[in-house]
Amino acid sequence: MRLSRRTASLSLAVALVMTLAYEAVPRARVPAGGQERADPFGAACRIRVTGSTVTAHCHNPYPETDRVSLHVECARWWDLDTDSTPVAAAPAQTVRLTGRCWKEVGEVWISHRKGS
Repeated sequence: MRLSRRTASLSLAVALVMTLAYEAVPRARVPAGGQERADPFGAACRIRVTGSTVTAHCHNPYPETDRVSLHVECARWWDLDTDSTPVAAAPAQTVRLTGRCWKEVGEVWISHRKGS
């Protein structure tokens, strides 16, 4: 009886870990209707927050230029939020964007626009 409880507990733990691991894996998003966009667009960006400094690296794997901007919203009401000027990420190019707050960073995001 003890062996079967242990086996059941182990099986449940393995199932839980596998479910959580599956949820953590990023998957490609496909628009409604099941078809991918005909014109893929948008640089892939990695954002790192270190203290009050924000650094983003955006790589554009597509043939059209992506104009990326870094937006930093600070946690304190008196701290100035910043929006960077758009930077052109040409095809197969990686660009670096930086921003900062005086104190804590509240929220960070990247916006994308098709460029020329």
